[in-house]
Amino acid sequence: MIEENDLVAVGLSGGKDSLALLTLLCSMREFYPVPFRVCALTVDAGFPGSDFSPLDALCRSLGVEYSVIKTDIAKIVFDVRKEENPCSLCSRMRRGALVSEAEKSGATKLALGHHFDDVVETFIMNLTFEGRLGTFSPVTRLDGRAVSVIRPMIYAKEKDIKTYLKKNPALLPLPSLCPEDKHTERENVKALLAEQERLHRGVKRRIFKAIEKGGIDGFRE
Repeated sequence: MIEENDLVAVGLSGGKDSLALLTLLCSMREFYPVPFRVCALTVDAGFPGSDFSPLDALCRSLGVEYSVIKTDIAKIVFDVRKEENPCSLCSRMRRGALVSEAEKSGATKLALGHHFDDVVETFIMNLTFEGRLGTFSPVTRLDGRAVSVIRPMIYAKEKDIKTYLKKNPALLPLPSLCPEDKHTERENVKALLAEQERLHRGVKRRIFKAIEKGGIDGFRE
């Protein structure tokens, strides 16, 4: 995913996953076989009360260049479009803003904090709501763009990321200001999978393995 002299822009939302990704990549620079640099980008969706100063302080402590991208995503999604299911549009707009800003900063890779559980949840959501077999790719080459999207934590389980943050108490996730937080279809799928995991231990691992065996969206054994 990371090549010699890459500038890796981390999509830093302030959630647990992006905090783990940023700090792990910074640590990885010390032993990775080729040199690479890290910067961080945050999309300001425009929710009232947003405060990214803790992220700025974290990036300063890590020696990482940090930028906040001002947008009107919240206004467009909730006030203008009045989306009944706003997550999909919001996600696409955030990613577009990140890719554009990453290019401007000279980055060659945009790193996102999706993990093992996200892969499985997205697969189930696509199957259930769109009737297709698919999830996001480990590496996405964007046509006509200088930046590729990478997801370095796709083999990391969410429980391990939570454990990592507990062992690093200085990494405090920012509270979500989105009115849809905890009330999304993804949360419903997460609860469904948790219940199936309780009844049939290993079900998420088997689904992930099936994605690999099927070669879906760039996954392979």
